[in-house]
Amino acid sequence: MGGNVRGAGTLPVEMTRFIGRRHELSQARTLLSRGRLVTLTGPGGIGKTRLALRVAAEVQRSFPRGVWLVELAALEDGNRLTQTVAARLRLGNEAIGDPLARLVDHVAGERMLLVLDNCEHVLDASAALVATLLTAAPDLQVLATSRQTLGVAGEQVLPVPSMVLSGNGGPSPELCDAVALFADRAAAMRPDFALTGENTSVIHEICRRLDGVPLAIELAAARLRALSAQEILLRLDDRFTLLTAGSRAALPRQQTLRAAIDWSHDLCTDQERLLWSRLSVFSDGFDLPAAERVCSGDGIRQRDVLDLVIGLVDKSVLAGEERGARMRYWLPDTLRQYGRERLAASGEEQKLRERHRDHYRAVAEQAEAEWFGPDQLAWFTRLRAEHPNLQAALEFSLGEHGQGREAMGLAASMWIHRLGFGSFDEGRQWLGRALAIDEEPSPQRAKALFVDGLLAVLQGDISAADSRVQQFRVLESALGEDPDLIRARVTLAGLVALFQGAFGQAVPLLAEALTRHQAAEDAGNAAVTSFMLSTACPDPDDPAGTVHAERCLALCEAHDAQWSRTHALWVLGLDHYRHGRHRRAGTLVRHALKDKPLSHDQWGVAQCLEVLGWCASSADRAERAATLLGAADATWRVAGSALTGLGHLQAGHQQCEAALRSELGDTAYAAAVEAGGRLTLEQSVAYALEESSAPTPPPPADEASAPLTRRERQVAGLVAQGMTNKEIAAELTISRRTAEGHVEHILTKLGFTSRAQIAAWAARNHGSDAHDSAPTAP
Repeated sequence: MGGNVRGAGTLPVEMTRFIGRRHELSQARTLLSRGRLVTLTGPGGIGKTRLALRVAAEVQRSFPRGVWLVELAALEDGNRLTQTVAARLRLGNEAIGDPLARLVDHVAGERMLLVLDNCEHVLDASAALVATLLTAAPDLQVLATSRQTLGVAGEQVLPVPSMVLSGNGGPSPELCDAVALFADRAAAMRPDFALTGENTSVIHEICRRLDGVPLAIELAAARLRALSAQEILLRLDDRFTLLTAGSRAALPRQQTLRAAIDWSHDLCTDQERLLWSRLSVFSDGFDLPAAERVCSGDGIRQRDVLDLVIGLVDKSVLAGEERGARMRYWLPDTLRQYGRERLAASGEEQKLRERHRDHYRAVAEQAEAEWFGPDQLAWFTRLRAEHPNLQAALEFSLGEHGQGREAMGLAASMWIHRLGFGSFDEGRQWLGRALAIDEEPSPQRAKALFVDGLLAVLQGDISAADSRVQQFRVLESALGEDPDLIRARVTLAGLVALFQGAFGQAVPLLAEALTRHQAAEDAGNAAVTSFMLSTACPDPDDPAGTVHAERCLALCEAHDAQWSRTHALWVLGLDHYRHGRHRRAGTLVRHALKDKPLSHDQWGVAQCLEVLGWCASSADRAERAATLLGAADATWRVAGSALTGLGHLQAGHQQCEAALRSELGDTAYAAAVEAGGRLTLEQSVAYALEESSAPTPPPPADEASAPLTRRERQVAGLVAQGMTNKEIAAELTISRRTAEGHVEHILTKLGFTSRAQIAAWAARNHGSDAHDSAPTAP
């Protein structure tokens, strides 16, 4: 047996302050209490070693024979692993006898913790040795760090995440673990350094741009010797050049960010390296079919992509999580930039971007073809997840000479995404750019004109929509009388008339469009046109409105189109309201609202809130009705629209408003409308469904304790456009975690609880604090 004394071991003294990681420390201790082998995994620079050493220090009293650290990073040959461990445990002359036998004899019966650091490059030897020692020594425990799991029976794996980037419950959400780490290391470099109101948000953004990776944060902090925080932030696009010159005492791979990633790159096989570079073409994630279609060929067989993806996940290069029925993967931002450099150097970048564009064009076209069916909601979810990739595909097409039609086709195919996602502004901006670079007559241009006109109508921008109708007529004469062109033009002209409130013009146009859709066996557009026709029949003595609404519902149910069915229920409720059946109308509209996926259909939610307000007024619930009208108005704005441009609903709204002002008085009416306008989307829906008895709006923005930063105002503007955190990240060229953090900060500073409130606030403050520097989506 070894002659170790109680408390022996080889843990080094900490030279810098340990920051954060409370949750990971707790998890690691729990895993050690449950099993004998715990492996901390993660990419280079994530802090596996530092975390392992802190865990080992905290539990060392539980190991009478000590905690022993064996550093393997400098070991070049796995054949010398056993001798290295034996020497570290002070077993004397390693030349005497079999080192494995002596090592097994030494640890047998001893209660000790062996910390094996950086196992990844001697993985097979590490796994074999650990398995042998654990079998021979029931009281031995092993804590390993590796970029890849050991694969030993009984192994418990703890992936080490990035440092916490959101608030820790302190006075400011920006005072998180990542910022605390930066500040601590910065103070060591510059004794005069201190966090201030001016530099904290900049440092927070630096940490987010660096994905919360401790090594990168420490290297950035070291640059404060020569640069300001703002200058560091501005240079992060060239982070591999900027983040150099770490501690001279550290291993070479820990002295620069590039060296840390080079180490991971060197651990990969040639095919894994090739796939890594090709995967960098994706924006904020991808699924396996996308990787197979875009990245296979020229050295990678399609059937091998899955194994290569698994290999990159195992080596902590790729991250992944389950999203519904699909796994979704992504390269952390720094690893993606590294891969993009490799891709550019390979000469494959142009080819990969073309494949990427072609794949997402096919995705958009498939979504369009299948939108009116049982997968409707699944397509909305998928298109939202792929929004950054669709943006990248559009941007590539718009930047390529002679690809205007490709861009128009892709942008127009995404109309289902615009309806489900509500991003009308962004859709029109893409379409506008595409239409501007290729003005030659083509079917793609015709479709782009139609979709742009449709989105303009839904925004209430009737003049722009009417302009598209006139352009369509000119284009139609150039292309000849094609049945599809005629029905598109007639449909758009009917919608323009409807939203102007010109029902006499709208009905015959929409009726003609319906006949043409039916002849073409286009059930989806027949349902939409039936919906619009029903809204164009306000006369309670005219049974046509009911006929059209019931046809719409029947088509939706026949095709199991659940999202469209909510609109059909709404229009049937509107028809009942117009016929004086107010109770039945409220029931139908509440059913529609209850079944709506809120994040997919804010425009539809606004419709429901509006008509439920009318129903409440008819039931002598005046204050409730005014509150619902206020909630509806705020939701219209969040959706990028406004009731003032929706002529088919204006008469009903005006009648309801006049009745409420008469009953409540102007002051009480205005107060109730304001209260409704300050509700979150979720609160509005709960109130409308009578799940809450009274609205509980958050405090107004002017009562918030802190103003928004310039970047936060930009993010608020993009939230108002309906963008998700991923889409905001793509728009501003920041990481997804950065976008998430900005949204969290906005919620905290403004006292809000939902994105809908941010959007409504931004809409109210348009042109001032919320949007003074908000970018326009391309």
